[in-house]
Amino acid sequence: MLKVCILARVSTQIQDYDRQVNELSAYAQTHQMEIVKVFANKVSGAKRNEERPEIVELINYVKTEKVDRVLTLEISRLGRNTLEALKVIELLNQHKICLFVKNYGIETLDNNGNINAMAQFLITILLEVSRMERTTIKQRMDSGYANFRASGGKVGRKIGFCKSPDMMRDEYVEEIKMLKKGYSYQHINQITKTNKNTLTRLKKLFMD
Repeated sequence: MLKVCILARVSTQIQDYDRQVNELSAYAQTHQMEIVKVFANKVSGAKRNEERPEIVELINYVKTEKVDRVLTLEISRLGRNTLEALKVIELLNQHKICLFVKNYGIETLDNNGNINAMAQFLITILLEVSRMERTTIKQRMDSGYANFRASGGKVGRKIGFCKSPDMMRDEYVEEIKMLKKGYSYQHINQITKTNKNTLTRLKKLFMD
């Protein structure tokens, strides 16, 4: 039975990666694969690998553990920074670990553990498309904000606005879990980028 890891990611705290994990878990079960580890996080795919805890953990894990494949739902889950994503693929190749991208059915290695040149080519193109999409979206947002401000609009939270405890509970699920486990503010910030003031309020609301 093949031993596999699942790699999932979403870009914002209000998104959830459960759908990715569930779909990949169902695929693994159907194909009689053993899931040995799930790596998931809420972080921008544009960040460097060193700034993404799930990538750091994945790399360290595959260096020491026997893994046959890493499953991900879409190539953009690996990242939107082409160079950083290709670094991960290269490391997996070195350890004879196949990356499987489910939505395109792409496998980076063949059954003999050799590099699938066509798959590598397609993945590079898909990563570049993903990066370009992100750049285009950012440019449109920046342009929209600029036009809004030029028309007298104000961007940002309304004065006096404060999220309710229910809103905080729904938005900061992972942070609350880590606080309850005793993680420090600094450690949580490194993983989620949530600032100290927000963490202090979460602690006061749900732990005191």
